[in-house]
Amino acid sequence: MDEPWWEGRVASDVHCTLREKELKLPTFRAHSPLLKSRRFFVDILTLLSSHCQLCPAARHLAVYLLDHFMDRYNVTTSKQLYTVAVSCLLLASKFEDREDHVPKLEQINSTRILSSQNFTLTKKELLSTELLLLEAFSWNLCLPTPAHFLDYYLLASVSQKDHHCHTWPTTCPRKTKECLKEYAHYFLEVTLQDHIFYKFQPSVVAAACVGASRICLQLSPYWTRDLQRISSYSLEHLSTCIEILLVPLFR
Repeated sequence: MDEPWWEGRVASDVHCTLREKELKLPTFRAHSPLLKSRRFFVDILTLLSSHCQLCPAARHLAVYLLDHFMDRYNVTTSKQLYTVAVSCLLLASKFEDREDHVPKLEQINSTRILSSQNFTLTKKELLSTELLLLEAFSWNLCLPTPAHFLDYYLLASVSQKDHHCHTWPTTCPRKTKECLKEYAHYFLEVTLQDHIFYKFQPSVVAAACVGASRICLQLSPYWTRDLQRISSYSLEHLSTCIEILLVPLFR
């Protein structure tokens, strides 16, 4: 199996390239009249991607494509919305995941979500919509999301020098890192639920997921020199995004 990029010898170079690419991402205007339906369709993409065991990068790219397509174009009927959402997931999975993980048409139509809407999607409809999406994004799907940065930042998420403000879950760095990774991926999924996170660059959101996780585990300092070195962000850079991530936990 291929080595993940964040564990390879050129990880730093790949990270720099992603940081350069994120500076060229278009602004999310939140102008779509369908914005009120966004949460519903994000949930659909999340459920479908979980059902097909897609990687986080594919799921986050699918939501990105859906959001920005809805932001530019007016999609009217319910079936059109479903078709666009599923096509975004298909494109993202083909670009980011293994070929055997790409959802099959039978899988998609058999899900309870679509069958409850009393319609089925055809191969022709999906292919034509995928082509429309590719043209809308100028055939460029190399679009960094927070999921593309998170695993790289997790490499430096726990240090032997960390001070534990309590003895739970453990003072063992390996187990602490496993626990922190679970928290970080939880926060990563939280970022899909609200378009407010488009206010921040994807790398900021990913770093904030790590920072919020360290706060939840009461690791001191909340942001280490290693994390600042690998991400190029200070805690001050991340504070606003971290606060938004933590709000649901303290309601």
